[in-house]
Amino acid sequence: MIIQIMGREYQVSVKAEEVETLQQAVAMVGEKLQQLSGKVTSGNESLAVMAALYIAHDAIVAQHQNHLDLPACKRRIGAVNDRLEQVLGQQEKLF
Repeated sequence: MIIQIMGREYQVSVKAEEVETLQQAVAMVGEKLQQLSGKVTSGNESLAVMAALYIAHDAIVAQHQNHLDLPACKRRIGAVNDRLEQVLGQQEKLF
């Protein structure tokens, strides 16, 4: 699925049953980024956008399930952080 946030397109994989919540996450992240534009600068904007998108998506899914598993959220955030560090390390090697 191709999504668009702040004028940039991103290709993401999503299960059919998660398309609606992903679209809600895209709207949530896009709105927040618009609010923050000009206030925050980042050299890794696309990585930040994708991390925020997936975290927002997980939060929306949890809301729909009417419960919030805090330990699971912390593990997910940790996993996303680990993946971002890995990707950033690989990107640095390219430049």
